[in-house]
Amino acid sequence: MVAAVRGLAPWVPVVGLEIHAQISSNSKLFSGSQVQFAAPPNSVVSFFDASLPGTLPVINRRCVEAAVMTGLALNCSINKRSLFDRKHYFYADLPAGYQITQQRVPIAVNGTLSYSLCTDHKMSQMVTKTVRIKQIQLEQDSGKSLHDDSRSQTLVDLNRAGVGLMEVVMEPDMCCGKEAAAAVRELQLILQTLGSSHAVMAEGQLRVDANVSVHHPGEPYGVRTEVKNINSLRFLAKAVDYEIQRQIEELENGGTIPNETRAFDSKLGCTVPMRDKEGRQDYRFMPEPNLPPLILYDTKSLPANINHQQVVNIDRIHERLPDLPSVKRAKLVEQYGILPEHSFTLLNEDGLTEFFESVVKRTQMKPKKVIGWILNDLLSYLNQHSLTVKESPVNSSMLADLLNLLEKKEISSTAAKQVLGELWKGEGKTPLEIVKEKKLELIQDQEALEQICQAVIDGQKNEVMAIKAGNHKVLNKLIGLVQRKTQGRSNPVLVKQLLEKKLLE
Repeated sequence: MVAAVRGLAPWVPVVGLEIHAQISSNSKLFSGSQVQFAAPPNSVVSFFDASLPGTLPVINRRCVEAAVMTGLALNCSINKRSLFDRKHYFYADLPAGYQITQQRVPIAVNGTLSYSLCTDHKMSQMVTKTVRIKQIQLEQDSGKSLHDDSRSQTLVDLNRAGVGLMEVVMEPDMCCGKEAAAAVRELQLILQTLGSSHAVMAEGQLRVDANVSVHHPGEPYGVRTEVKNINSLRFLAKAVDYEIQRQIEELENGGTIPNETRAFDSKLGCTVPMRDKEGRQDYRFMPEPNLPPLILYDTKSLPANINHQQVVNIDRIHERLPDLPSVKRAKLVEQYGILPEHSFTLLNEDGLTEFFESVVKRTQMKPKKVIGWILNDLLSYLNQHSLTVKESPVNSSMLADLLNLLEKKEISSTAAKQVLGELWKGEGKTPLEIVKEKKLELIQDQEALEQICQAVIDGQKNEVMAIKAGNHKVLNKLIGLVQRKTQGRSNPVLVKQLLEKKLLE
């Protein structure tokens, strides 16, 4: 993608991502401390987490398996022998003065992630792109510093210190915020499908660092800036796009881009400087002396007479891989005949696929029609009121009952929308009870309906003349007038037939 700007030569944006995913595990990476979100400060901290002298790390098998599973799902090569390193830096919430990570030989390398994004606002055109995965490495999380400005104090909470992370490093294959957000969303879905991470961004379980630069076509990459710790897909897209535009404007005006770390201010909608990286920090990487190389096996290399509980078998993990989001989407399209872009929406909204399939099982309506009600009516309401699918006052059973009434031609689509509006109120009434209470049943008396149609015809002389002259589109106006007179209780198909019979035969 080439960014259009005021200058003579265009600019090419380049975006790479580093994503830290908290591993879904009951205990930390190298200690037996519990992993618990929102626990009281410093309540789940072991001696090792606090870096007391004499404590040693013990690798968490679950974290290793989660990293292998993630690597396999991202088409990576799994290193059967990986190494741990110490990355030294000094900060209040890092009591050891170093982080245990995998700088030299990570657990997984050279993968790919395919993701799709829409090319228009109507979600009618999807394009699939691929980003290369440089590596996946296991590492510890740091603690958390809480700044109390009123007392000029910084308080340290070590509950998060030592929690297992997977750092997924993506090559700079993206060019805008939309692509970055789509790639991270696909990764998030994969992690949640595997169960290797809950990946809830609001709880800090998935944090993104975006590396952004711009250059002219044919020239080397420009100086990059790193936007740190972005915790929302929407903010990620905004931060990347803002940073691209900021760099272009700076260079267009004769300025330079320093190699620096920035943060995204969501209230102002812009990135702000954090620290300068020109004097490159020396992390003094060194091999972790207290951890031997991490050895993994496959079926071929597995030694005889070994206890399977004591080793991690790559092939056995591969056999247990569930259907990934791309496979799930293909199955939805094949099984229900829905559009590919609809399958993306179903999977992107947590719980929506299960909701859709539950409605389909309970209703006689075809899945292609059901999807319209779910995406156009249910989802728009939930988005309007900032509700999740699980928080919806209309459950799948209610919607299925309503669609059955519509499919049996007991109510019109106009009445169905009215009933749905009542169901949102969450008063506990069934669709049928609302239909009877509001008297929304379709008029079954054809003779009465014919009289209403005749009355509309008699009152619309000009429209009748236009229809008889060959302008059949005007017929829709008469159908609408009949619907209005019947308060949406007439079947539009039957009304059209009656009007055509009276006017065109």
